[in-house]
Amino acid sequence: MTTIVSRQMIRFAAVGLVGLVAYLLLYAALRPVLPAQVANVIAMLVTAVANTTANRRLTFGVRGRENAARHQFQGLVVFAIGLAVTSTSIVLLDLVIPNPTRPTELAMLVAAQGAATVLRFALMRSWVFAPPAAPAPAPTVVHIAQKNREYTSV
Repeated sequence: MTTIVSRQMIRFAAVGLVGLVAYLLLYAALRPVLPAQVANVIAMLVTAVANTTANRRLTFGVRGRENAARHQFQGLVVFAIGLAVTSTSIVLLDLVIPNPTRPTELAMLVAAQGAATVLRFALMRSWVFAPPAAPAPAPTVVHIAQKNREYTSV
């Protein structure tokens, strides 16, 4: 693993930990008055925008407004994938344990967020904040001399 990837993973984990705590606090505050799925969507949406903004700057070193709207849009696509993971985990938990306790719900959501985080890092690194592709090298032109059939590169 390269040093750059290692640093990105550490920064991504730090941003993710702050985002996870914010998500869990928001979810726990909303859950007594809202159904689990609604609390999940609101908590994830609020923290996803902040998470993408923080990772853009701190993890991937992107500064300025250039491509900010595209990054946020792609971040929302990544958010949707994470939302699918957490929403599915809520459904599965309710199937296995009808009316789970809040600590059980939160523990399951931490596990689901952990799985989604691995996927988010891969997508953010390879798609959302991928460095621009290097231009393809110019093709080498080969000339064949007719008389003695020597090959020369230009």
